[in-house]
This record gives sequence, structure tokens and C-alpha cells, in this order.
Amino acid sequence: MTSEKVLVIGSNSFSGSHFVAEALRAGHQVWGMSRSPEPEEIFLPYRWPDTTTGQLLATADNFEFQAIDLNRHLNDLITLIDRVQPSLVVNFAAQGMVAESWLNPTHWYQTNVVSQVALHDALRQKKFIRKYVHVTTPEVYGSTDGGWIQEHNHFAPSTPYAVSRAACDLHLLSFQKSYDFPVVFTRAANVYGPGQQLYRIIPRAMLSARTGKPMQLHGGGHSERSFIHIQDVVRATLQLALEAKPGSTWHLSTREAISIRTLVERICEQCGIKFDSVVEDSGERLGKDQSYLLDSTAMRENFGWSDKVNLTDGLADTLSWVDTNLEQLKTLPWTYQHKA
Repeated sequence: MTSEKVLVIGSNSFSGSHFVAEALRAGHQVWGMSRSPEPEEIFLPYRWPDTTTGQLLATADNFEFQAIDLNRHLNDLITLIDRVQPSLVVNFAAQGMVAESWLNPTHWYQTNVVSQVALHDALRQKKFIRKYVHVTTPEVYGSTDGGWIQEHNHFAPSTPYAVSRAACDLHLLSFQKSYDFPVVFTRAANVYGPGQQLYRIIPRAMLSARTGKPMQLHGGGHSERSFIHIQDVVRATLQLALEAKPGSTWHLSTREAISIRTLVERICEQCGIKFDSVVEDSGERLGKDQSYLLDSTAMRENFGWSDKVNLTDGLADTLSWVDTNLEQLKTLPWTYQHKA
């Protein structure tokens, strides 16, 4: 396989950092950028030793990182792009916390729409870019109460976060149609795995189970989700970056759904504690959708992809990361820390 120059926007994010690791494992040259400096290495899989060779994935020869705020320093990013001339750009950057999008909606629209449009208007003029992968979200569809849905553009977003992501997706579709901008969309089900932000449901439940610190379960945890291990997602994302046709959209999901409550019960059982000893029911958050169920048949049939990490093994993998780093994780914030 030919080595590509890959620019990863939002490389500090959970999915972005795992994608960097996947691209490095595949032998590509990678440039990463996020608005903040790199966080602790326990949240950066590309800074971990490779499980096969024991060698660090990222070196000075194959990876370069720059802290660039898309909202404030777009020109710095364009300078980086012109210097590197990447053939592939994969964008994970977004204001991504749903509940807080009600509190500061203008921050979500600024980052997820206005700044993204400015970025794309510059990128469309860079003819060396062969593929632009936009990592978006199933929340643009609203709640999929009718069952597993295929890829389509019938959006019904229910939160400022989801509206901002849908608006950006529609904008990109117009650029693809009018300018042949080589965008490919991915929408993944609920992603999890080692290195995830601690406020997310799986690491948060594991931390509560290990420390006895109580956690709240919104609406009693009766909404349904399909959880997919991050390794299955980034493997698919890299394949799409290399092979997918511009203008296409792909769902990345397992074929199993589980309620949040049942998920947390399984984590508590895995940790050997009683559910009621750490979980407190709380009111439902505003605009929360009942389910996101994505039909991933197209990805499976067109690319021979399948999810390989089942939920039992994936939870064990994540719990191992929590246990290995528990003393350090205890010292870090477990709640979402908003940055404008």
C-alpha cells in the first residue's frame, strides 16, 4: 500500500487520536492538529507502544502535531496544509457535548458551522487533496424510533449540537455538488474504548464502580444505543479515506442495541459491585433522543468490513485501561470541561 500524507484535524479527540494511531500503524505520514496542546499520554493512543512490536507508534519521522484553534487561527492551519500538501484530510473537530450545547449554543454554531465553512472554502481550492473525510454524527437524524436506518439526508435534529452538525453536513453536500469537493461522510454509533474522555458513560461508570463515587443516570437509562469499539471504527475510517467515492455517506455500527441502564448494569457486574450502590437516577436531559440505530449493511457489503470487537471484550479492554491508569484518572476531572 502506498504511503499517504494524512492531515488529522481534531487529533486530540478520542476518535481522532485512535485514528492517528491506526494511520501510523498502516505506514502513513501523519500531521495532527487540535485547538489545545496534547493532553496526558494516557489519552493519546499514538503515544502508546504498539501491541505487536512494543515500539512507540508516533516518532519524529512519521508524526507532527500543532496546536491550532480553528475558530481563531485558520490562517495557521492553511499555512500548515500548504506546507504539507496532504492527499487525505480527516476531520474529527467539533464541539461535541450535547447537553451543554443548550447552555452556549453560539459556541456550537461557531465551531461546527461558521469555522468549518471557512475551512472548507479554503480546502476546496487545494487540488492536492484527494479525499476529505468528514466525521459527523447520527444525531443529525434525530431519534431513530422506527428501527435501524440506512444512510440518507432526511435530517430531524433535536439539539443545538445536532442542528449545527446537520447544517455543516448540508453545506458540505452543496460544495460537493457545485465544486466536486471530495467529501466522504462517516456516521458512527456510540464509540467507546481505551482512552475515552472520562465524562462518557462507559469510563464514567467504570470509575464509579472502582471508586464507589456515585454517578447519575439520566432518565433512568432507558434510551437505546449501539456501542462500537473504537478500533473497528478507525479501521473503517481509514479504509473509507483511501477507497470511498466522494459524495458518499457510510454508517459504522454493530447490529446490536442495548439500553444505557443494561450497559451500566453489565459494567457493575463486571466490576463486582451492586448497581444500586453507585447509580442514582436523574431527570432526562433536554432533547435527548430515544435511540440511534444505524444500518451498516452498505459498509459491510461494499468494503468487506465488519465489527470484530464484541461488547464483552470491548468493555474488558476499556476496563483494563481504567485499572492500569486508575490512580492518575482519580486526579483528573470526571465531568465535561467546556472550552469556547
